[in-house]
Amino acid sequence: METNEQQHTAERTVRALVQQSHRGPRDLTLTTDIRLPAPGPGEYLIRVGAAGVNFADVMQTRGTYGGGPQAPYVAGFEAAGEIVGVGPDVAGPLRLGTHVVGAGPGAFAQYMTLPAAGVLPVPSGWSDAGALGLVLNWATALAALKPLGGIEAGEVVLVHAAAGGVGQAAVRLARHYGARVIATASPEKHDTVEALGADEVLDSRRPDLAAEITRLTGGVDLVLESVGQATFEVSLSVARPFTGRVVVFGAASGDATLTTHDLVFTHPVQIKGLHIGALAVAAPSLYRSLIVELEALIAGGVYPPGTPQVHPLAEGPAVLRQLEAGRTLGKLALDPWR
Repeated sequence: METNEQQHTAERTVRALVQQSHRGPRDLTLTTDIRLPAPGPGEYLIRVGAAGVNFADVMQTRGTYGGGPQAPYVAGFEAAGEIVGVGPDVAGPLRLGTHVVGAGPGAFAQYMTLPAAGVLPVPSGWSDAGALGLVLNWATALAALKPLGGIEAGEVVLVHAAAGGVGQAAVRLARHYGARVIATASPEKHDTVEALGADEVLDSRRPDLAAEITRLTGGVDLVLESVGQATFEVSLSVARPFTGRVVVFGAASGDATLTTHDLVFTHPVQIKGLHIGALAVAAPSLYRSLIVELEALIAGGVYPPGTPQVHPLAEGPAVLRQLEAGRTLGKLALDPWR
């Protein structure tokens, strides 16, 4: 069924950022002639109000993200905005005009399609930009801490990259669940992480990082590992033998390796992998329980509206370069209408 919005925009083209190669953010270009997408079966057409920027976007620009798109492609995969069109076979209570947040390809554009089954309404009173992170950053942090990490009050949790989108959510949540939080970040970001409630914030680049964490804690119960090569050995060495858990959900500094010999003789710890999109598909009931808990955290004021740094769409390549270089803080977003 064609909506009024679709009739008005049937011949329109939209502004978008297109990745032209796998040579990194330098080949991400602003384009004005992308045809307006049409919602297919089970999809909504979204007028994008704000698009989230994630490190996975950087990896996709270099072709290193597992299952990522092949260039050229419209970049971005997280957005919040208004439902302006509905494809066939969409079941559910959401109507035209509802603001939703979700994940799907082509988010760095004025319009995109999103799978209807995966979107959530923007919480009441929140802006589109404020809702970014709900289905990715906060869901990832919660999954790493609770169902996978098994966090308990009084435990010690180590959060790497604590000033990033997932890291900030993880610090807030770990404190809420009664853990002692040790965080790592570059020195210029320590004030931000301390303000979130971390008990100790350490320089992620200090050469004696593992020794200092062990001195402070005697051993860590749960590690949230998203940095990869630069911190992976630290994460393994500070986790408590046998009872310590390491949840891996990123590799911003490159892949790290682990052998069966390591696990048996050097680092006898529990290691769990996490990709929130894959979890949503493979374990839908578990994902649904995460969303229900996040909704309760929002209602209780534990999860406040986000305050991302919102940049005009044309600044997207520069934002991704800064993110890749580790010079950003917190959640980042693009406004496709600026």
